[in-house]
Amino acid sequence: MTSPPVQPVPQAATVLLLRDAPDGRAPEIFTITRSTALDFSAGVSAFPGGRIDDSDDLDPSLWDGTDLPAWGRLLGLEPDGAGKVLAGVVRETFEETGILLARHRDGTPVGPELLTTLPTDTRERVERLELDFGGLLSEHGLRPDVHGLRPLSRWITPEGPPRRYDTYFFAAALPDGQLPGTLSFEGIASRWTTAAEALADFQAGRHRLMPPTWAQFRALLPARSMAEALAPAGTFEAVQPTVVAGSPRQVIGFADAETYALELATGWPPTGE
Repeated sequence: MTSPPVQPVPQAATVLLLRDAPDGRAPEIFTITRSTALDFSAGVSAFPGGRIDDSDDLDPSLWDGTDLPAWGRLLGLEPDGAGKVLAGVVRETFEETGILLARHRDGTPVGPELLTTLPTDTRERVERLELDFGGLLSEHGLRPDVHGLRPLSRWITPEGPPRRYDTYFFAAALPDGQLPGTLSFEGIASRWTTAAEALADFQAGRHRLMPPTWAQFRALLPARSMAEALAPAGTFEAVQPTVVAGSPRQVIGFADAETYALELATGWPPTGE
């Protein structure tokens, strides 16, 4: 009997939006608490992002000034594939937060003045595929601004679950003058937090973190400034954990998995702090 063809794991992209803390502490990171009604990662704290769509294959003219072959070498993708991932993270960030990582043709970043002129349902129409994101950028003379994106890691959902993703994680500074707006339907709450605070909340059971999210906070824990947090990364190898059956179920196969399991067991369910 011929085995059914192996289906590729859908790609996704997510971004850690960073800003300077008002008291000069380590940079703060924007997180969203996902709705408990979602089919994937319900109720956890996560970062803006989502699945890469066919619509993320933008017109080549929108990439003028962006070295997609260099991005492809960095991400381990063909140039066109790298462009789709980069377009996806820009689009998803806009859909979920209203933050637009874009620049004008002359290279100047988009400002809040332009965003305030957009119809109030623009984000929802993009999310429902009623408005083409590339067309929206072209209409306003904009290009995706990916020069400030720092690739952090790539995680592939373990085999077994019906819904899997091959997710690229990036970090980016919050654009000057922009602030996150109303969340999309996927988020029920949001907050700015440092990596240390997020990990402490996880250990205390106040916020739930999936292994990839926990790992991004761990990676940014040493950063004491925006410059350190956005410094170029080294290798960019895919991480694909493994789920070990049992009670409780355990996820292994990533750096410091034992620490994650210990903190998860200690902090969840919450103790009422």
